[in-house]
Amino acid sequence: MNTTSFFNELPQQVMPVITVPNDDAVKPMIDAIVAGGCKVLEITLRTPAGLKAISYAREAYPECAVGAGSVLNPDHYKAAVDAGAQFLISPGATDSLYAAHKANPVPWLPGVANASDLMKAVENGLDQVKFFPAMTLGGLPAIKNYAGVFPHVSFCPTGGVKPEAASEWLAEKMIFAVGGSWFTPADLVNAGDWKALEAHIAKFWASFK
Repeated sequence: MNTTSFFNELPQQVMPVITVPNDDAVKPMIDAIVAGGCKVLEITLRTPAGLKAISYAREAYPECAVGAGSVLNPDHYKAAVDAGAQFLISPGATDSLYAAHKANPVPWLPGVANASDLMKAVENGLDQVKFFPAMTLGGLPAIKNYAGVFPHVSFCPTGGVKPEAASEWLAEKMIFAVGGSWFTPADLVNAGDWKALEAHIAKFWASFK
């Protein structure tokens, strides 16, 4: 599968970074996120419920692009693919993850934080990457600097990207998507207030240009 064409054809350029707290939250939380207007779901593997949420989302919402975030090692890689993840995102990248990708080339965004990380991604045949944590690493000015040296690489920044700035980031030609955890505020998730979560997400999409 061509990684570049997959990410360039996502139904939305803004993706929620979703951490499902427990098994009981899987269905109502995913339902609320999709009902709020999200068509791309990055469901992290930070909790054991992540894999169940990926499987549920794939079955319940075939029209959505469903992927796994926080993929840290080859075991995560395999488990996410087995759960039905259509794409994978990592905060960084290791030799073992690059090997897993070569053995099973599911669309994957390795995380990069510096020029050496970018060189390694390019060396391994990847031209789309996650820039994380984006604001800590210098934000949009840093990406612009890297783009001058790596003109054929494009970026998905996450980590500190504010919802009101999403359009500004996406206006830059080297940025193909942005990700954010603002879609799922901890207070709403912890309270299990799924109607409020749906409304919160819908408000973002109504204002997004």
